[in-house]
Amino acid sequence: MTPAEAAVGRLVVCPTPIGNLEDVTSRVLTALREADVVACEDTRHTRVLLDRYGIRARLISLHEHNERARAEELVARMRDGAVVALVSDAGTPLVSDPGFALVRAALAAGMALEVLPGPSAVLTALVASGLPVDSWRFVGFMPRSRRELEALLAEAGETLVAFESPRRLAATLGALARLDPERPAAVCRELTKLHEEVRRGTAAELEAHYRESPARGEVVLVCGAAPPGRARNEEALAAVAELIEAGARPRPAAAAVAKLTGLAANDLYRELTARR
Repeated sequence: MTPAEAAVGRLVVCPTPIGNLEDVTSRVLTALREADVVACEDTRHTRVLLDRYGIRARLISLHEHNERARAEELVARMRDGAVVALVSDAGTPLVSDPGFALVRAALAAGMALEVLPGPSAVLTALVASGLPVDSWRFVGFMPRSRRELEALLAEAGETLVAFESPRRLAATLGALARLDPERPAAVCRELTKLHEEVRRGTAAELEAHYRESPARGEVVLVCGAAPPGRARNEEALAAVAELIEAGARPRPAAAAVAKLTGLAANDLYRELTARR
């Protein structure tokens, strides 16, 4: 970046530690020191990081409830030559965190965008899981709807990475175990923090553990790919369920779908019954 370019207002996206404050990069610290304003989810949370490194910066809140209004304000500052640093409470902004509206507004206004590399709970959990990393999918937070959750788990043909609430973790693992009790998974909890835990096992093993010992703290769940053909089975089961909701009896509905798909009617009926 030339001195002339550096003088122009711009947006700098700055990843921050997901737990251990020593994980911040020197480039991010430099950007925070040089920024005219730092946009952050929680000013109190970000102040802890800045105080740790002796950084005095002007903070402004930017969260899911005010992001659009703040984006207009911050783009106006950039037009006047200000350098705006964007951080989230932890990890890389925009990844299940606020910031997308600001980035889009800055780009639409022709502002320069600089994205610095840094900590990410998603990548840390993916590597720590011990599951394949050549093809994977991040879905943010797991769906709360049971049907949507089961469909997602069934159709994933690659390693699946998601954030999950510790309160719902055992139930989510239970849904995975109903689909395939031997499906490999890993629960990555409190990554980089004092009580970090990475527990690997089958879906059934992990469900049993977290039913008995509920999880605490922040959780990233990593699931192995669904066995081939699972997505087709789920589509068939969904079709059977729709027929039943429309008034059909379960066995005839399973038989009708089986005739169209080539799947076994008894298998569809048993699977559907087990889930009801």
